[in-house]
Amino acid sequence: MKKSEAQQKIKALTKNLQQWNVEYYENDAPSVDDAEYDSALNELKQLETQFPELITPNSPTQRVGGFVAQKFEKYTHRSPMLSLSNAFSKEDLIEFDQQVQKATGKISHDYFVELKIDGLSIALIYENGRLFKAVTRGDGITGEDVTANVKMIKAIPHTIDNLNNGTVEVRGEVYLSKHEFEKINQQRAENDEALFANPRNAAAGTLRQLDARVVESRNLQAFLYFYMNRESKAVPTHADSLNLIEQLGFPINKEGRLCKNIEQVWDYIVEYTESRSKLPYEIDGIVIKINDFNLYEKIGYTSKSPKWAIAFKFPAEIKTTQILDIFPTIGRTGRVTYNAKLEPVQIAGTIVRAATLHNADFIESRDIRIKSQVKIKKAGDIIPEVIGVIQDESFSSLPIWSPATTCPNCSSELERSEGEVDQYCINSKCPSIIMRSLQHFTSRDATNIEGLSIKILEKLYDQGFIKDVADIFTLSQHHQDIIQLDNFGEKSYANLVAAIEKSKNNSCERLLFGLGIRHVGKKTAKILAKNYKSIKNLVKINVDDLAVIYDIGSVVAQSVVDWFAIEENLSVIAKLEALNVNLDYFSNNDTQVHKDFQNKIFVITGTLSKSRNYYRELLENLGARVTDSVSKNTNYLLAGQDSGSKLGKAESLGVKIITEIDLKDLMEEK
Repeated sequence: MKKSEAQQKIKALTKNLQQWNVEYYENDAPSVDDAEYDSALNELKQLETQFPELITPNSPTQRVGGFVAQKFEKYTHRSPMLSLSNAFSKEDLIEFDQQVQKATGKISHDYFVELKIDGLSIALIYENGRLFKAVTRGDGITGEDVTANVKMIKAIPHTIDNLNNGTVEVRGEVYLSKHEFEKINQQRAENDEALFANPRNAAAGTLRQLDARVVESRNLQAFLYFYMNRESKAVPTHADSLNLIEQLGFPINKEGRLCKNIEQVWDYIVEYTESRSKLPYEIDGIVIKINDFNLYEKIGYTSKSPKWAIAFKFPAEIKTTQILDIFPTIGRTGRVTYNAKLEPVQIAGTIVRAATLHNADFIESRDIRIKSQVKIKKAGDIIPEVIGVIQDESFSSLPIWSPATTCPNCSSELERSEGEVDQYCINSKCPSIIMRSLQHFTSRDATNIEGLSIKILEKLYDQGFIKDVADIFTLSQHHQDIIQLDNFGEKSYANLVAAIEKSKNNSCERLLFGLGIRHVGKKTAKILAKNYKSIKNLVKINVDDLAVIYDIGSVVAQSVVDWFAIEENLSVIAKLEALNVNLDYFSNNDTQVHKDFQNKIFVITGTLSKSRNYYRELLENLGARVTDSVSKNTNYLLAGQDSGSKLGKAESLGVKIITEIDLKDLMEEK
């Protein structure tokens, strides 16, 4: 290849890799899988090896992957959080072993091998035994301060044994189990929210939430695996450091193993390549480290990774199968999702019979046809995905696929707004929309009615007991009929009625969220409830009134106004009121908006007499906004003991700093 051609190729690869880095690390929404990313990175490395004069400091080969999101405070790592070089074959591992031998002058070394958890890297820093900072890897030099969120992870201790009144740093991985990941994606699907691609992105998206309560509601977990205070004579090896980490109260992964040579390392890789589908969490490879800490400096580092460790990456498992059918399904908002029925095929340890095809544009742009042969894989080893069509001899004779024009459930004409890729069924009486709406309405974050599973709802709907969400509150009128249903006796009925009665007394933001108004999630429902105090007050609002409320933009405002303009929806509200379902907002602390707090921006830092969530809730009920980062727009910093960098930043910006006593005085002012 000519130098000019290589230069153009390097430029294109660099652009793609930088974009993919943004998608993966900053947006938590990758558009390509690990295999495609690694292939492009390896191609770039080969070109730079051939033309070293074309290497730039900003090349993806010279930098640790990752970004620092602007919504979090930055924190400079005491020691860089480097990424690992990759191995893809046994030959790569043998070459790694030979390089280690050359650097140390020794023929054999002990390696410690561990599962490479598919999560988000974290550094935990303890000062005098207390958790001082929790920081993401970021770009390897600077990370995001996510201390408040990490404190919501039950497995991570807030205090450890005070080791010589000094600083202790441990590093590890925050992750979501397969079970929790599936549960979160199911909830997001019910809310018509974009699904997380894999557990790693779900964990990263959770840890980067500005509201720590969201983190608390998701069961994030962690494995700690690296002890940074290696100068201690008590921890001469990685195996010793893991024992110490566990003694200090940190969770460690028990699957790690000490291997005497590279052959034993390969045996471990083969073992977990075959059994990884049985693990309760996702792994994307195996990490191999020299066990002896004393050899680390001798073996050395590159600008991006240590030379004493390497990560073996599992190859993406791709299978070929046939598309038997393409069919649409309807969500609770009427959105059409297309799915493929597949000839069953085993991949990543499970039998795959179906895959999502997203929308009509996705299918048409890839020219996917019924009866065509396709390549599939599991995105993040979880979600089956069609990645390509095999255009063999028979492909050209297959009919070109056309999108549905009518709803498969009610036969209404499907609509697609200009500029949108999604089609919608807009018939509010569509059985599919009704069922999904009922399921959403009774979900935990909405009215939270236990005992109304989708199967039970389907039975009650089929029997005519439920036609809309308001009918749920009339089920006590059908006692004898309901207890005759399969698997529904007196006890189940009594529990269900009790749960329904209890839900009548929810604060109205739950009901508002449950109504399924497009673009109105939990947060927006709470904002609307707090500002208007009752669902009845939303009936006569206009777009201009709504759009001026913070966090309610024109799109949401129009959606809310449109919903309350539909007569059938107003009838449901009237019916709910007649059935004594609460339509009013209840403040958790029985407080009212305070003129000195309304729309003021607060930041909370340091150790306070009560939890930060307590003060967040208190301030929000007074009409204030609570954010996690100090800026020129911040009005108050509520500071406790050991306030750290936020205090210094507030002082430099002239932000008013108050204590808990000052806050109490402010609240008492008239």
